[in-house]
Amino acid sequence: MTDMITFTRGVPPVESFPNEELIECTRQTVNKHSAKILQYGSAAGYEPLREYIARQYAVDSEQVVIGQGSLQLLDFLCHISIAKRDSVFVEQPTYDRTLTVFKRAKAELHGFKLVAGQINIKEVKALLKKGFIPKYFYVISDFQNPNGSVMGIIERQSLISLARQYGFLIIEDSPYRRLRYEGKPISSLFEIYPDVVIHMSSYSKLVSPGLRTGYMILPKVLAKQIIQYAEDTYICPSFFNQAIVLEFIERGMLEKQVNNLIHIYRPRLNAILSALDSRMNQFGEWVKPQGGFFVGLTLNKDIDMRKLSEAIASELMLTDGRGFFLSGGSHFIRLPFCALTEDEVTMGIHRLADAIVYSLK
Repeated sequence: MTDMITFTRGVPPVESFPNEELIECTRQTVNKHSAKILQYGSAAGYEPLREYIARQYAVDSEQVVIGQGSLQLLDFLCHISIAKRDSVFVEQPTYDRTLTVFKRAKAELHGFKLVAGQINIKEVKALLKKGFIPKYFYVISDFQNPNGSVMGIIERQSLISLARQYGFLIIEDSPYRRLRYEGKPISSLFEIYPDVVIHMSSYSKLVSPGLRTGYMILPKVLAKQIIQYAEDTYICPSFFNQAIVLEFIERGMLEKQVNNLIHIYRPRLNAILSALDSRMNQFGEWVKPQGGFFVGLTLNKDIDMRKLSEAIASELMLTDGRGFFLSGGSHFIRLPFCALTEDEVTMGIHRLADAIVYSLK
């Protein structure tokens, strides 16, 4: 029987986990800080880690909220700030779980198609001029999930200019920013003009998802409201996990870990891009990422997706592309490559190409 190759969730591989380092950090953290980290605490998160993050972003620690992953904080933000008929702009495609969060908050969603990985700023301007002003514009500016693209500097500057002019906030989701394997970074939206940007990120992709440590940087008024909502929901997050993350950082382990991740992931990205170039050019199009976890593949419209699904059923597992769109998306395939070996990603693309050929007969 052929082994199934899974192109579904964007998770880090088990070989990327810094087990020995985390064991040592856990031991030291308990020895030094047990009275604080094993007790109830502030719903805002572990204060020393808040202060560290605040220094990294040159903000007041009162603007930093740490939770059980950044997605939870986004959910809290929606609960405390989105009212009936408030609208949220999103990229298309975008992270499927955030669409779930916004829909659950009853936000009116409007999507802007990414063309060659970029938002069409003219389309955004046109809608704003009609008086359709969002509460938030949610974007993943670096190595977008699921597309893999990086928002260009012109698009970043233009979006900030529109946010200032029309009075909406940009939510910049940035969990992949440090996972750059080629090229040079572009200033984040938050770095360019923090007054109109809510920045969210996480240590899930850099250290371990199991530690559930994400954070959000936002205006103090909103931060206070989120902290109160968090307190009413779960009293406080896990200081134990957050203290381990801080110990990991303060011991200089994070820089080493990021370099290790780049060493693991770069050849896997190169392998999938090489396989796509070799086998898929006539069947679809994709942005060539320089980092992150994903390549987004849009197949040609003449490909019968039902036949394709039947052809790959025993060999490949794919996520339904429609989940990343407000409408459409049936011909979109998100290809996570980090948790697969180079041989597996290459074999996976070859199987996909063979199945497409079969479906076209």
